[in-house]
Amino acid sequence: QLQLVESGGGLVQPGGSLRLSCEASGFTLDDSAIGWFRQAPGKEREGVSCINSRNDRDDKLYYSNLVKGRFTISRDNAKNTVYLQMNSLKPEDTAVYYCAADRRHPCSGYVLYDYDYRGQGTQVTVSS
Repeated sequence: QLQLVESGGGLVQPGGSLRLSCEASGFTLDDSAIGWFRQAPGKEREGVSCINSRNDRDDKLYYSNLVKGRFTISRDNAKNTVYLQMNSLKPEDTAVYYCAADRRHPCSGYVLYDYDYRGQGTQVTVSS
């Protein structure tokens, strides 16, 4: 079964940190561009970060201006997992966070052009 599974969400105080994981099964993640996006209640879905596949010459890491300097995207190919390290969290970062994989296109800036697989999401709540 081809799927992505996110984990690592939870409740954290403002200024705290969380690390989200996006683990793939049934396919190799490093052949795909991987994007993180989020959706808060009553708001539009928004891109957060994107990392290209290992086959792409563009190895730049892309971030939304809202998270740049606070979030870091990375891969562990041995674990077939992509991470989103989130530091200095703010209440406005509260949302369901999703990862998605695009096997056909590179990142379009900090968002995916399209996706082939998407996870079920993990809730992040930043509150005191």
